[in-house]
Amino acid sequence: MKRLQKIGFGGGCHWCTEAVFQALSGVSQVDQGFMMSDAPHDSWSEAVGVIFDPGIIPLEVLTEIHLRTHASTSNHKMRGKYRSAVYVFDEDQSAEVQRILARLQEGFDEPLVTQVLEHRGFRASDERFQNYREKNAERPFCQTYIDPKLTLLRKQFTEHVGQS
Repeated sequence: MKRLQKIGFGGGCHWCTEAVFQALSGVSQVDQGFMMSDAPHDSWSEAVGVIFDPGIIPLEVLTEIHLRTHASTSNHKMRGKYRSAVYVFDEDQSAEVQRILARLQEGFDEPLVTQVLEHRGFRASDERFQNYREKNAERPFCQTYIDPKLTLLRKQFTEHVGQS
């Protein structure tokens, strides 16, 4: 039996990222906030920490979902606040994510800008923003930005959507 693993994902608004990973079977916890790594990536950037069961949802599936639900091929001007990254916790995880990104690159027309970074810190979002979609599903932000990502999940990753 595999034990639970932890990984970090950053790329777009952490309200969106939180809702995406909360919708997945095999994900037992999603911590919304800000992450940082080593210089030059040592500023806080919106991200989520994800605790998951790789026996239910493999890291490759989580990574592909992450890439498909944010602008993973765009090096836009907001990359400081919305760094496209997978935050890893050890060398083995780093090597695995790098192999996964190389395999998944084949499914994208443009080069991925997503980086593999060492997790060096986490700061939780203010409590009023935690579980944002759950608390604000009817608000325009959720309907405009989060709901389309959840629709994509239901269409492209059906077998992984559900309760953990």
